[in-house]
Amino acid sequence: MNKPANFTKSTNLIAVGNSTGVLLPKELLARLRLEKGDQVTISETPDGIMMRVYDPEFESQMEAAEKIMREDRDVLRELSK
Repeated sequence: MNKPANFTKSTNLIAVGNSTGVLLPKELLARLRLEKGDQVTISETPDGIMMRVYDPEFESQMEAAEKIMREDRDVLRELSK
C-alpha cells in the first residue's frame, strides 16, 4: 500500500450524532479498496494525518511499542544520546 501520494481532493466534515465524520470520495475508497463499514487506523505524523486499513497485528505491535516507551522512557532517552 506504499503508493505515491498523488491523490489530492478537498472534502467536507459532517455531523454524525455528537461526533464529526469525514466524507471520503469514492475514487479514494476505490484506490484504497475500502468499503462502507471497513475499519481504518488514523495516525498523526509530522507530515499530517495518515489513514491506513486496520491491521490487528500492526495495532498489537504499536501497543507493545507504546508500553515499552512508557515503561523504559529513561533507558530510551539515554540510548538516544
